[in-house]
Amino acid sequence: MAVPAAVVIVPLGVLFFLSGLVVNLIQAICFVLVRPFSKSTYRKINRVVVELLWLELIWVVDWWAGVEIKLFTDPETFRLMGKEHALVISNHRSDIDWLVGWVLAQRSGCLGSALAVMKKSSKVLPVIGWSMWFSDYLFLERNWAKDESTLKSGLIRLKDFPRPFWLALFVEGTRFTQAKLLAAQEYAASTGLPVPRNVLIPRTKGFVAAVRQMRSFVPAIYETTVAIPKSSPPPTMLRLFKGQPSVIHVHLKRHSMKDLPETDEAISQWCKDLFVAKDKLLDKHIAEDTFHDQELDLRRPIKSLVVVISWACLLVLGILKFCQWTSLFSSWKGIAFSAFGLGIITVLMQILIQFSQSERSNAAKVAPAKPKNGGVPLETGPDKKQ
Repeated sequence: MAVPAAVVIVPLGVLFFLSGLVVNLIQAICFVLVRPFSKSTYRKINRVVVELLWLELIWVVDWWAGVEIKLFTDPETFRLMGKEHALVISNHRSDIDWLVGWVLAQRSGCLGSALAVMKKSSKVLPVIGWSMWFSDYLFLERNWAKDESTLKSGLIRLKDFPRPFWLALFVEGTRFTQAKLLAAQEYAASTGLPVPRNVLIPRTKGFVAAVRQMRSFVPAIYETTVAIPKSSPPPTMLRLFKGQPSVIHVHLKRHSMKDLPETDEAISQWCKDLFVAKDKLLDKHIAEDTFHDQELDLRRPIKSLVVVISWACLLVLGILKFCQWTSLFSSWKGIAFSAFGLGIITVLMQILIQFSQSERSNAAKVAPAKPKNGGVPLETGPDKKQ
C-alpha cells in the first residue's frame, strides 16, 4: 500500500509524538519519584511503559508497511532469545537496522529491555531519544578519551538489570555506504588487512571494553548479519511511512561469552576475524540470495495493532474533548495555532527520517598508517558509535 508520504506523515506524526509525550511524562515522573528509592522497580515499570511507544514503530514495520523479516538461526538459539542477557553485534547495512533489532527483541519478549550504544546526539531527538535516555541507553561522543569511562560505567550499571536485556553494538562505527566501503578497502590494502567487500572494518575498542565489563554477567553474544535480497528495495524510514514493503534477511549466531579469549588484543582479533567471516557469509548470500540456516517463522504480533488502535482512540477522544472545551476552531487564532502545531510535527517527522538516512553521514577518512583507535580512522559523521 504505497501512498504519498505527505498524506501519512502528519497523522502518524500526531499519533507518535502526542502518545510519546505522554510516555515521556510517565517516564520522567517515575524517574523522579521511583528510581531514587528502587532502580529495579523503576526499570520494571519503564520496561512496560516504553513498550507502549516503541510498539507503534513495530506496528509501522509489521502492519502498515508489511516489511517481511526472515530470521535464519538454529532452534536452540531461537529458544534462548529473550531468556538471557546478550550483547548483540551486527553489520550496519540499512537505515533501519536498529528497528529490525527492535522487531527481533519484540518477538523474543524483551523489547522494553532492548538497549544500544548510540551517538550522543541521539538522546536529544524529541520523544524517541528521550525515551531511550530514560531506558538506560548508552550515549557516546566519538572520542575514546571521553567515551571510555562513560561506556565502562554504563556497562557496569547493567549488572543488576532485573530482566533479560539485549545491548546492541554496531562495531563498524557507522552505517554502510559505497563511499565508506571504498575508504575501508583502500585502508585495508595499505595496511595488509583483508580487503572487505560487504562490510566495513570493525573498530574494536568499544567491543573489547564491553566484553571485559560484561562477561561475568552476560552469557552470550548474538552475532547478527543483515542482508537485503536482490528482489527487495532497501528499507528506509520514508518507505516505511509511505507503506512500501521490503524484505530483510537476518542471520543470527549465538557465541558463548566464556569461549572468547582473555586478553584485549585477542578479543579485538576475534572481532575482526568475525567480520572477515561475516563478509564471506554475505558473499554467499549475494550469490544464493538466502542464508542456509533454518528459517524460523516471525509472525506479526497482534499486540502492536492493539496498542496503536488504543492510542488512536484515546487521542482522538482527547483532541475532540479539548477542542470542545476550548472552542479551538471557532477563531482564526485557534485555527492558526492548530496549523502551527501540525507544522511542528511535520518538521519533527522529517528530522526523524533524515536522521536515519545513511547518505547523510560522512565518508570515512583513510589514514596512511594504522591509527591508535583499534581499527580504522575516526569518523565525524552522525552515526551510531562503536
